[in-house]
Amino acid sequence: MAVTPVDLSNTKILITGPTGQVARPVVEALAKTSRVTALARFSDPKQQAELEALGVATVKADLADRESLSGCPTDFDYVLNFAVVKSGEFDYDLKANAEGVGNLMTHCKGVKAFLHFSSTAVYEYAGHEPRSESSPLGDNHRVMFPTYSICKIAAETVCRFVAHQQGIPTTIARLSVPYGDNGGWPYFHLLMMKEGIPIDVHPEQPNTYNLLHADDYIEKIPYLLAAATEEVTTTNFGGSQAVSIEEWCAFLSELSGYDPVFNPNPKAFGALQIDTARMHELIGETKVDWRDGIRSMVQALSPELIRS
Repeated sequence: MAVTPVDLSNTKILITGPTGQVARPVVEALAKTSRVTALARFSDPKQQAELEALGVATVKADLADRESLSGCPTDFDYVLNFAVVKSGEFDYDLKANAEGVGNLMTHCKGVKAFLHFSSTAVYEYAGHEPRSESSPLGDNHRVMFPTYSICKIAAETVCRFVAHQQGIPTTIARLSVPYGDNGGWPYFHLLMMKEGIPIDVHPEQPNTYNLLHADDYIEKIPYLLAAATEEVTTTNFGGSQAVSIEEWCAFLSELSGYDPVFNPNPKAFGALQIDTARMHELIGETKVDWRDGIRSMVQALSPELIRS
């Protein structure tokens, strides 16, 4: 039975990584009902100004630098950690991602719940077998993002350690493939199809994932926070429907008239379907059908590409 979602109305929420594709819709949605603070390095002042125009308080800080957090308040009800660094340099990326979550949790140790967004990139490649939360971990994304998987695994470990040491109710949510009206992996594929650029796919087809629409992950955040415990709740977090790259590209072809050109490449990301049993038990099923989500995405970003 799913948990009862927390009421986020008028609560104080800290969101890290707020300018990223995944977190930005969350910031915009929660800013309407909650008192949101956005923390980032804000190398682009324009992005900071855009968030402040939404009524969001901003804090300029680097999670890799514990001292830079001194200007950040500590009296938050909830923290949503979307921050991720992918510079490709192991020393800095481990410091920013793994030590960074420790710095953040220690700074905000009085929260009611801490929600850390990890990734299914922590799982070892296992062909078409759906990965459960207890499946073996591995360096899944090494070919394209050399530090990514290792940093995500390290960040989860630090997150659990601090939660246990400080008694912080915590949930770790392993994101599958997030997307929405502001883009995502399927949109990149559409642009590649338009330009006739081959799309790398693993030879062990179909390459299946669990697309997660922004509407669904926004709706499920109060459930994930409610599921937080000091022992740390870890769950996969993707769409309830499994769908392959080949399937969503075929649907994009129906919408646009552009045909995908697939390039079988053993170095491409392989299938990474998740076992949704624990997720469904905790937070219930997602609602957005992947076809509806992709149609909405294309309509929002490139309506001219939809053939009449």
